[in-house]
Amino acid sequence: MDKQYIKKQIEEKRERLQAYRQKELEILAGGVQSYGIGSRNLTRYNVDLSTIREAIKELEAEIAALEAQYAGGKPRKAVGVIPRDW
Repeated sequence: MDKQYIKKQIEEKRERLQAYRQKELEILAGGVQSYGIGSRNLTRYNVDLSTIREAIKELEAEIAALEAQYAGGKPRKAVGVIPRDW
């Protein structure tokens, strides 16, 4: 992959990560739900806190892999080992 493309991907994922962290802080602050009956106001986030935290973990892992690839390293590879008793 091209280094400029990787750098652009890293920047985009960092922006998304920042947005997810901001949303997490809003949910934790408790300012998420607001109701009104007179003029029919309703503000509510339908996103679960665990969903946001999972997305944060995934983005952090993707950023780490892209940064390693940008630095010249290889992307992380999953390896499976099957122990056998002969």
